[in-house]
This record gives sequence, structure tokens and C-alpha cells, in this order.
Amino acid sequence: MFTQRFSSTPRGARLARHLAVRRLHAWGVPYGTDASDAVALIVAELAANAVTHGRVPGRDFELRLTRLAGTVRVEVTDTRSGPPRPPAPDDVRAPHPLDEHGRGLLLVDALADRWEVVDGEPPAKTVRAEVDVDRGCADH
Repeated sequence: MFTQRFSSTPRGARLARHLAVRRLHAWGVPYGTDASDAVALIVAELAANAVTHGRVPGRDFELRLTRLAGTVRVEVTDTRSGPPRPPAPDDVRAPHPLDEHGRGLLLVDALADRWEVVDGEPPAKTVRAEVDVDRGCADH
């Protein structure tokens, strides 16, 4: 398991993505595989959402990666549990083509094999996504 807290800033979100890919590589999920790229994008989107929508001044967000049999679980926890709450997987809708935002969870929905929003001890919520890594590790 890998757990790290990051500042709720764009720099913190970039660092979370970078460290996630390094951790995957150390776990035997090579850089540039479908699985590594999927996890990198999921971490980037969830971290960006934590920074943009879940930010509470003075509070960090947390990234947790867990390597399970054939799967990597990504969990991003921020410190905002009230509205607006992210939609459930079945409720994600494509934004209007001219909207500048609203595609992050659509990407998570497309890339993750499973995902959900979990309420934590207030004030916290976690978005959890799982990627079956065996599908993309044989690419290299």
C-alpha cells in the first residue's frame, strides 16, 4: 500500500500523478502500459477534482494506492463531504460539447473497471477506482 497526503494545489495534483506512476512501476506495472496509463489518468482526474471541488483552505487531500491480486485500487480523499457531491457511476453524464469542465469523472468511468464515491468521517469523502492491471501489463 502507498499512502501520501498532498497540498490541495495543482502542484500537489501533479505530484500525486507522478508518484502513482512510479509506485506502479515498482510494483511491476511498467511505465507506458495500458494499466499504468489508465491509473495515471484516473489519479490525475481525481486529484484535480479534489483540488478544484473538494478543497478546504489549509487541508490536504490524500492518495492511497493498494495493489491487490490483479488490481490496483486508487483512492483519493478530500475534506469536503457536503454538496456538491460527485455523481454515482450510473449517474455520470457527458457535458454539453461547449462546456469547459465536467469530463473528469467521465474519463474515470471509461478507464476504471469499477469505481464509487464513499462518504467518510465528516468532513471527508473518497472516490475509489479500481483498474485490473493484468489486462495491460503484457503490452510491453
